[in-house]
Amino acid sequence: MKNIHTKLALFAFGAITLFACNNNDNDNTVTKKQVIENYANIAFANYQKAYNDAVLLETAITTFTTTPTDANFTAAKTAWKTSRESYGTTEGFRFANGPIDNEDPKFAEGPEGFVNSWPLDENFIDYTDGASTSGIINDPAGFPSITKDVLVGENGKGDNEKYVTVGYHAIEFLLWGQDLTLPSANKPGQRPYTDYLTTGGTAANQARRATYLKVCADLLTDHLLEVVNQWKVGGTYRTAFLALKEDEAIKNIYLGITTLVSAELPEERMEVAVENADQEDEHSCFSDNTHRDIALNLQSVINIYQGKYGSIDGASLEDLVKQANAEFYTATNTSITSATAKVTTILTPFDLAISGGESSVEGKKVLAAATELKTLGANLLAGATKIGIIVNS
Repeated sequence: MKNIHTKLALFAFGAITLFACNNNDNDNTVTKKQVIENYANIAFANYQKAYNDAVLLETAITTFTTTPTDANFTAAKTAWKTSRESYGTTEGFRFANGPIDNEDPKFAEGPEGFVNSWPLDENFIDYTDGASTSGIINDPAGFPSITKDVLVGENGKGDNEKYVTVGYHAIEFLLWGQDLTLPSANKPGQRPYTDYLTTGGTAANQARRATYLKVCADLLTDHLLEVVNQWKVGGTYRTAFLALKEDEAIKNIYLGITTLVSAELPEERMEVAVENADQEDEHSCFSDNTHRDIALNLQSVINIYQGKYGSIDGASLEDLVKQANAEFYTATNTSITSATAKVTTILTPFDLAISGGESSVEGKKVLAAATELKTLGANLLAGATKIGIIVNS
């Protein structure tokens, strides 16, 4: 395992000193070049924060697996939720031909499939209720060693999208276990910390389970660090991105946020779950953290559109649209307010909101929020045309 303190220290001061506020020309006209540079700054800062929080998660997991107490188990779960807060706002950088999930042969394939893949079939990892097989952890004959290479090699094997062995949701399952409680109980998975006790534990292969959890945490920081290094000043992807023609770079930015808010978030992450009325289709089904995933993914779109993240407040797509067309600027801002409000009305936990299906009162709220997200996406696309960008061409 890598040195945890070195990991956390890396880039610790970069975001504080690197980014300046919007350096507009004296006439206050925002340029596309400024927007592109600010986007790169936000991407680096957001992924750095996600990486640092993942390092703290790894530290908490190491502490727990070294000393498996209930208190340390709770601390590890808290660290997981904290790490999701910073990662959730990076989702707007996906679908933008960027380093998290790019397929451009000029660059290494992005690590997203090892970071945030879902839904997963938990039976590939560990024991599950009523299953005749019980995953890698409980198969020492088939998997005598649990290593990074083994888990990465198994992830998505056979083109099975649910054969997810690593990433945030594998860690989530190992910390919470299956959520077998009724949605009305308002409880996440109830895995006991004693699953990790080598003496007097409640499940077999406790040491292998601890090893699996530690390896997953270590891989998560590895993969996030890859993306941080691509976005840092002088990073391979950042350099290539800043060298793109301005309209191509702006198009990529729009492609990321509009794909997320128009399709991936409302359809794959919300509508499918409520239409099937199945908590297995929700994003963070073991921890009951899906409501935060939804809110953070929306916030990611807003951050990128408005050019803001943390202490960064720079040139933005919003500025370009405002300069080009006041009507679409106002319409988009109204849509942001409405989408945020509709997402806030979704009942928590999300498995309770979807339990009655699409015809229930709470299910209709989920669908209404999804519709409002799509409206926001349409407004974003319309605004893009006003600055000369056709996103879906």
